Amino acid sequence: MLSVERLNVAYGESHVIRDVSFTLDPGESIAIMGRNGMGKTTLFKALIGLLPVLSGRIALDGVDLVPLKSYQRVAAGMAYVPQGRMIFPYLTVEENLLLALETAPAPERTVPRYVYDVFPVLWDMRARRGGNLSGGQQQQLAIARALVTRPKLLLLDEPTEGIQPSIIKEIARTLHALRGERGFAMLVSEQVLSFAMEVADRFLILDKGELAYESPRDGVDTARIHAYLTV
Repeated sequence: MLSVERLNVAYGESHVIRDVSFTLDPGESIAIMGRNGMGKTTLFKALIGLLPVLSGRIALDGVDLVPLKSYQRVAAGMAYVPQGRMIFPYLTVEENLLLALETAPAPERTVPRYVYDVFPVLWDMRARRGGNLSGGQQQQLAIARALVTRPKLLLLDEPTEGIQPSIIKEIARTLHALRGERGFAMLVSEQVLSFAMEVADRFLILDKGELAYESPRDGVDTARIHAYLTV
């Protein structure tokens, strides 16, 4: 489904992502873990088209995404939940969701009912401004905003950041159930191992912009991951 081959990405003169290669199968979930500053967000921004690449290939279902703008990548089936959520604080919950559908064909410019079913608090608060929601509710809104585009691949960058533990567990359960029901694949950037263990089938460690470790969930060396996260 997703194929990343020898990807290199830079911020100005700083070479951040170095020859990163991996594949993601349909319906699979991968957690990309690592400390702050190791390149996780840079990688995600390059995948969704917010940063240019120096070299390498990004393909979704065989289609080369590198020449495509970010909105074209969304149309191809990618959806992105950015670090920090980045909702529109002065728009209502419903307006935030509808805004994600602006480029969709007219018949599809409605919020799918299942989104409200899995995040009922958003239905209850659909007329409330996004900036008046709690951190956990804003994260649910950010995920819902990505889901309304009916993605093949969902990218979530640090989804547990600033969220209380009870909401983290709820989001993990919801994502696991949604992936099973809707069939999309997931790529999750994360530092909280317990959350990653709930949602990921496979683990990749990014260290100084390079892939340093890979393992399926049933063979993961948690001590080794903790070492990469705390060094």
